[in-house]
Amino acid sequence: MNHLNLEEFERKIEYSFTDKSLLVLALTHSSYANELKKGSHENNERLEFLGDAVLDMVVSEYMYRFFPQMPEGELTKLRAAVVCEGSLAALSRNLGLGRCILLGKGEESTGGRNRDSILADVFEAIIGAVCIDGGIEVANGYVMRFMEEQIANTKNNFKSLDGKTHLQEVIQKISKVPLLYKIVDEQGPDHNKVFLAQVIHDGRVLGKGSGRSKKEAEQNAANNALEHMNG
Repeated sequence: MNHLNLEEFERKIEYSFTDKSLLVLALTHSSYANELKKGSHENNERLEFLGDAVLDMVVSEYMYRFFPQMPEGELTKLRAAVVCEGSLAALSRNLGLGRCILLGKGEESTGGRNRDSILADVFEAIIGAVCIDGGIEVANGYVMRFMEEQIANTKNNFKSLDGKTHLQEVIQKISKVPLLYKIVDEQGPDHNKVFLAQVIHDGRVLGKGSGRSKKEAEQNAANNALEHMNG
């Protein structure tokens, strides 16, 4: 990117960087860095890691303050819907980020420039870059500039889903492998049993939960999985 392109891009994302190299790094996909034989730290993955955490924190605090009557389980489901891959990818498309990502030839040839996962990651990487460049308070304001309307729209259309249904919807977006619920233990006498459940995807335990019935244990395992995925 030349200087003019950076300035145009900054207008697009509504933020001017003091350190322009952070913006370039946020747009650098690992495939591009690998082709140039750069180190693993010279791509956007570390900034994406930071941006993901900042995004979750800012959205969580906003929801805590403005939805005081919403219970924890509902907050978790709403946040998951707001910051899910599809939502972030849509924001990236609206900003035209796909055209500006630095991609390797392999990713370019397989449609990486329009892939939801890459678009969502670069959106989070830019948030991470803003946080490093301007500090957490600036990043907070930057996130809410884009997410306040997203939160309101999602809440208005939000269905109060049970944990199992919501987890199923999340997993179906990224995999065709079905979820498996397994009762792994039973504790206590027959009249007062507690069931312990796990939810498993592709051989990996996503969450654990307990309950007075198998159904309750499975629901709590699903909610636990959602918390891990968005925590």
